[in-house]
Amino acid sequence: MADYALGFDTSAAHCAAALICGDKVVVSRHVDMARGQAEHLLPLLQEVLDEAGLKWTDLSVLGVGTGPGNFTGIRIAVAAARGLALALNIPAIGIGACEARAWGQRRPCRIVIPARAGEVIWQDFGPQGPLSDPASTPADLLPDGPAEAHHTAIAEGVAHLALSRLGTEQPRPAPIYLRPADAAPARDSGPLILS
Repeated sequence: MADYALGFDTSAAHCAAALICGDKVVVSRHVDMARGQAEHLLPLLQEVLDEAGLKWTDLSVLGVGTGPGNFTGIRIAVAAARGLALALNIPAIGIGACEARAWGQRRPCRIVIPARAGEVIWQDFGPQGPLSDPASTPADLLPDGPAEAHHTAIAEGVAHLALSRLGTEQPRPAPIYLRPADAAPARDSGPLILS
């Protein structure tokens, strides 16, 4: 029986999903959206499976984009992947955004992803893998490095890499954050609760 991988990502202003079997992309979807990924992700995944004529139980592995990127978006996808993996009893494998976009590109290369406030997220890759960790910097202050690569569609890269790691020991998917969350706990102490 063929192994199917379903990869998805909500780390930026999109909701993306791709279903692959071997090296073949069976179905791929990318929907631009600034908000609403939590409400659209699972219906989008169901649409992808329906178009392929598959059921959830036909999947061998889930791949999920772990960022860096939008704080809430990353958490949405990672939480969905963990829940689905538990329910389906299949592995969920986390894939970084830069690594997913570098899949299938000629190496060495640099992946540059636009971020907020004039910054970019970037990472360099050599023939054997990453040459650096993902980093964030102003777009005009990128250090010297390999040529910027054309990007692979993120969900397709996530799915291909997850399938390539099927059967290997992998940690549970966890978000990759380059900075702390904008929201922070209140500095004041909470109200006094009287008995």
